[in-house]
Amino acid sequence: MTDIAVPALSLVVLVGVSGSGKSTFAAHHFAPTQVLSSDFCRGLVADDENDQSATRDAFDVLLYIAGTRLRRGLLTVVDATNVQRESRKALIDLAKAHDVLVDAIVVDVPDEVAIVRNAARPDRGFGSHVIRRQHKDLRRSLPKLGREGFRRVHLLTGVDEIAAATVSIEKAWTDKRELTGPFDIIGDVHGCRSELQALLRELGWTLEPDGGGAHHPEGRIAVFVGDLVDRGPDTPGVLRLVMGMVAAGTALCVSGNHEQKLARALHGRKVATSHGLQQSLDQLAAESDDFRRSAHTFIDGLISHYELDGGNLVVAHAGLKQAYHGRASARVRSFALYGDTTGETDEYGLPVRYPWAHEYRGRAMIVYGHTPVPETEWINNTICLDTGVVFGGRLTALRYPSKDIVSVPAEQVWFEPVRPLGTGSAAPAHPGAARSDPVVHRRRGRNTAHRGPVHQGAHEGCARRTPPPRSRS
Repeated sequence: MTDIAVPALSLVVLVGVSGSGKSTFAAHHFAPTQVLSSDFCRGLVADDENDQSATRDAFDVLLYIAGTRLRRGLLTVVDATNVQRESRKALIDLAKAHDVLVDAIVVDVPDEVAIVRNAARPDRGFGSHVIRRQHKDLRRSLPKLGREGFRRVHLLTGVDEIAAATVSIEKAWTDKRELTGPFDIIGDVHGCRSELQALLRELGWTLEPDGGGAHHPEGRIAVFVGDLVDRGPDTPGVLRLVMGMVAAGTALCVSGNHEQKLARALHGRKVATSHGLQQSLDQLAAESDDFRRSAHTFIDGLISHYELDGGNLVVAHAGLKQAYHGRASARVRSFALYGDTTGETDEYGLPVRYPWAHEYRGRAMIVYGHTPVPETEWINNTICLDTGVVFGGRLTALRYPSKDIVSVPAEQVWFEPVRPLGTGSAAPAHPGAARSDPVVHRRRGRNTAHRGPVHQGAHEGCARRTPPPRSRS
């Protein structure tokens, strides 16, 4: 028995000759509303499902409906022969345009079986030569399907294997909507292990004696926004702590751009060792081979973002606009890691970032880091938690759902920033989209047993206009 697992949000392309059993397979394994049949669309535009002259118009209708379903986040199955590359390419391009994965399920039967089946159907007026031509097209396509852009190609060969196959729906790795918290979301750490330990203690966490984990007596879950590594004095110590927490189920972590680059370096690829990467490589070189392998596996497996609490909370390193929530593509991952840029650079040689948060109008709260800011600020239900601890600023956490801000000061300036903290170059927001209704932090400072005051903010909304973010380094 073959089990076929397809993503919950994806485009599934059935491939097979006429009479191979695609429609029967689709009806057995998918809901009627999920299946778009080329025959049905042909009937819509021509009142005759077998009118081949209406095929182009039928596929225009099919592509429109499929695109609408994918935009709305619905699993969509295309039931058509799709034995020619041109037909498949249009569907693969459609999936890419909507940032969803696309799988192919090949239903392959001997042409004699398909010919007998079609002969038994009075509505199929074409001869056996059509089936044989389709079969040749399929044979030519099979070796190349894996290189066309499909995530997976599921091949079912023969009547018995097709009949015995099962289909399961797999949840996206980014989908943690069943986790409702409470969460402690922690900004960019950048190798500052001591400050991370101090922040966790301030949040009420108990640290493991060996530095390999932490747990919270109230069952809170930590969520790290990425950029655990580089620049700071103890990248291995940060990784050891966070890896232990993730392994124990007390934390989640998304990838930052610095993890992405470190993973490439550990893969042996040629990368520039600037912006603190060399510090991480030197520190990791002093660790055991086993730890380096574990750290490499960990950072290489980090994903772009998480949807949490029924979709009410999204965590991504550089933020994520609404259209990308729960989606999977290179474009989505790039936005989550690097944010949106104008293509220009500032006087420091750093990219000018487009202030996407000023245009955000989504329901989900977006929590991110990546661009150091001197103070946290709510903009349209989004907040950046990177307050530049490695540059001598603070390490900051957001408690969810209470929205309390907790931070600890840096022990020292560990790395001199290319652009001074508190200055930045963000492109001006679109005039029609710059309005935001932020939550203003009314901070209560109090002294603690460790280094200086920790600020926790009570929040209330106010209807004032907020200027564009000031720091984007």
